[in-house]
Amino acid sequence: MATLRLGDDAPDFTAETTEGRLSFHEWKGDGWAVLFSHPADFTPVCTTELGRVAQLKDEWARRDTKVLAVSVDGLDDHQAWKSDIEEVAGTPVTYPIVADEDRQVAELYDMIHPGAGDTSPVRSVFLIDPAGKVRLSLTYPKSAGRNFDEILRALDALQVNDAGPFSTPVDWKVGERVIVAPTVSTEDARARFEGVEVVKPYLRYADAPSA
Repeated sequence: MATLRLGDDAPDFTAETTEGRLSFHEWKGDGWAVLFSHPADFTPVCTTELGRVAQLKDEWARRDTKVLAVSVDGLDDHQAWKSDIEEVAGTPVTYPIVADEDRQVAELYDMIHPGAGDTSPVRSVFLIDPAGKVRLSLTYPKSAGRNFDEILRALDALQVNDAGPFSTPVDWKVGERVIVAPTVSTEDARARFEGVEVVKPYLRYADAPSA
């Protein structure tokens, strides 16, 4: 399987999870999805990560986004491990964890890197849009926990990108000003958007669109 690139269709799959058997595309529906892998159950970094994702339940919902975790461990291990995650995080794990024992999902999404120490997945993240396209991918080593605040920030940026001819500047956060695409003239930008500021002919800021 070739590495997925931005703009590719996210591969579909059917798998057993802690929330029952699901078909990925059907489960995702017409919203956004975060698909992320973790190397193994009952491991320290993964326990903190899956707990953090659970704590962000309301943030995912606010963005019309579902989250799905993947591990090559079995369903019994997942169910037993959930209680540890919930104890550490202080919140229930309400999203599905895929039991990918045959490595179908890991191989579809190129989550196993042979040079990374063993045959478990690295810490992959895919943001998938309502059309089923891969819009962002991140890969972390097994030893470094992910920053899910950054993943939320990137999701916000992608949703603003889709709201109009906008991109986002460095370190952008919700509520800050956006960049008007070069395909829009300054005259048109001033007619269409609020607070247009020309810093350079190719760098024009505007107020972010309201939700």
